[in-house]
Amino acid sequence: MANRPDHDPNHRFERLVWPCLQTLLRVARHMCRNDHEAEDLVQETMLKALRSMHQFDHGEDAKPWLLTIQRNLFIDRCRAAERRPPTVPLNESLDGPADDPSRADAGRFDAQWAHPEQLLERFGNPDMVAALKLLPVEIRWTLLLVDVEQLDHAQAAQVLGVPVGTIKSRAHRGRQMLRDRLFQLALQRGWVHPLSEGSP
Repeated sequence: MANRPDHDPNHRFERLVWPCLQTLLRVARHMCRNDHEAEDLVQETMLKALRSMHQFDHGEDAKPWLLTIQRNLFIDRCRAAERRPPTVPLNESLDGPADDPSRADAGRFDAQWAHPEQLLERFGNPDMVAALKLLPVEIRWTLLLVDVEQLDHAQAAQVLGVPVGTIKSRAHRGRQMLRDRLFQLALQRGWVHPLSEGSP
């Protein structure tokens, strides 16, 4: 039996796009308010990808292309609903405004992470997801792409439409902010104690 030609859009969709379904679901669940909204976003992403397969010309890796489609649909939905993603407008520089405390002192607890690996092991997936959802939307996208989905910086830059240097900066800042959120949670649970004045 002859193989179906790879220029057949349906065949290429099945071979290149369908295996990325779980990635799209995972990212959507981190970005959307509930599972139903996430699943609807993924369905719309897959349908748009199917209709656009004749335009796909990115080799064998469809993941960055699909995530770009999904992110654009997510932005369109936010705008159509006359609401913006929380904390950071989509076109705002992450270097401002200066009076935003979540940015000005990111990493303020880093010196108090005496045993970070041991502490991180105590957090479950729901804790990590909840902390991630508190971050600004573009920081969240960056960490999802780079740290969760393991895209390289160039691929993440392609998805988000920004320079590679911006991805590196956002990833660094985002990891600091995520550590801050988790350290505050550890304080609430009594796993760690704040350093007293004058402590080294």
